[in-house]
Amino acid sequence: MKLTSTTSCNIAALITGMVVLLVLPAVMDLYSLINATIYVSLALFALSMALIWGHAGILCFGQSMFFGLGAYGYAVAGINFGDSTWAVPIAIATPMLFALILGYFVFYGRLSDIYFGVITLTVTLILFKLANSTSGDAWHIGKARLGGFNGMPDTPPLNMPFNPAVPLSPDVVFMVAVCALVAGYMLCKWLVGSRFGRAVAGVRENEARAELLGYDSRRIKLYMFAIGAGLAGLAGCLFANSVFVSPTVFSLSNSAQVLIWVVVGGVGTLLGPILACLILQGLTAYLGTLGWIDPNIVLGSVLILFVLLLPKGLLPTLLERLPVIRARTPSATVVSRS
Repeated sequence: MKLTSTTSCNIAALITGMVVLLVLPAVMDLYSLINATIYVSLALFALSMALIWGHAGILCFGQSMFFGLGAYGYAVAGINFGDSTWAVPIAIATPMLFALILGYFVFYGRLSDIYFGVITLTVTLILFKLANSTSGDAWHIGKARLGGFNGMPDTPPLNMPFNPAVPLSPDVVFMVAVCALVAGYMLCKWLVGSRFGRAVAGVRENEARAELLGYDSRRIKLYMFAIGAGLAGLAGCLFANSVFVSPTVFSLSNSAQVLIWVVVGGVGTLLGPILACLILQGLTAYLGTLGWIDPNIVLGSVLILFVLLLPKGLLPTLLERLPVIRARTPSATVVSRS
């Protein structure tokens, strides 16, 4: 039986996820495992941007607002309920609802891409400023104190479903994060190949023609915008389990980084931004230990080099060059299969 591209990619993602789940927790210490969980959550964040920009053509300059809303939504719900069972879906639903409200006014208002980028960037700055201004006992949601620039260090960890007395250990949280990343990738891969995904591609390529064919481009973009926000919210929830929640989740550096990951990995791909995120995060972490160079300068330099030399991104360029490399290899042979 011939496998479709989506099925093959899902199988590869499952195998990779199983290998990571079995190998890394057994060989990594606690500090490295927590850092690995952070990397996986950021990779899911990159996947959310890869979906809405690469496949829906929605360039959002404020994707970190959904990342931050997911983190704060999880922290507030977890503290008030004392149980992460309901905090996780709230962390996903909060940014999705916010995206539906914001996207409704933007998409149905027929604002251009430039205004869309400015609005999302402005909203992110507002949320960052608001989160920094919530210090003191007066700023709280139920039992959860927002903490201002000090953040919310009392964010509860994930626990067994409906059993808050049994918190998950760091290695189990890492496994949950990897499963969430694999599931998110499979969902995006299925969504892109579905009938709805083909309609999204049609709107991205020619919105006017898609509307003449009977598609509501505003509703299609709104739904994709909300789905990307939900993925970013889940990433923020996982991030909150490794690093305490603070206003930095709304920072411009997060919004800029996720754009760099997508550009370097390849706009229009799902796997490319994930790989770029993991590689660049590892690189910046290593450079941060050296102390003599600012990692942000390196990130900016990498972005400029890729825009000038590899505008298609890392993964598309490798896939294009792979047949050439095989053809130039003397030992390369072709095996025919029935």
